Amino acid sequence: MFVLLDFIPFQPSPGLAIWSLLIFALFWFIMSKVAFSPIAKAIEARENDIQNALDSAKNAKAEMEAMTAQNDQLMAKAREEKNKILQEAKEMKNQIINEAKDKAKEEANKIIVAAQNEIENQKKAAITEVTNQVGGMAIGIAEKLLKKNLADDSAQQEFVKTLVKDIKLN
Repeated sequence: MFVLLDFIPFQPSPGLAIWSLLIFALFWFIMSKVAFSPIAKAIEARENDIQNALDSAKNAKAEMEAMTAQNDQLMAKAREEKNKILQEAKEMKNQIINEAKDKAKEEANKIIVAAQNEIENQKKAAITEVTNQVGGMAIGIAEKLLKKNLADDSAQQEFVKTLVKDIKLN
């Protein structure tokens, strides 16, 4: 172990330092021509691609916001149209119901007037028939009275009472 402690791998000497510096400079020059330019260009291209992707994402986000706003406007307009159509439908329903009610009232009035006219006609016909029957009965009674020549008033009154009893009035 004592042997390894005395070993120093790098012992700087001026000649070795100059040659090391010269080889390093030459290596650096060759690498800058061969490797550093393409690596720098690739990094710059990658940076441009990332920036373009970010710009595209911002544009897409802006477009999505615009489309969302437009969609919201269209939805609001559609809701307005729906409400307007529903309101018109309600108005039409009410109008149709009112028209139907008016027609029904008009028909009912026509039926009532027709029924009243029919009742009036039936009433007149019944009165005419009753009048005809009463007239016929009066004529019948008068005819029977005239056929029978009665001498006194008491016999005539008795005969009229008998005839009245015979006639059945409804």
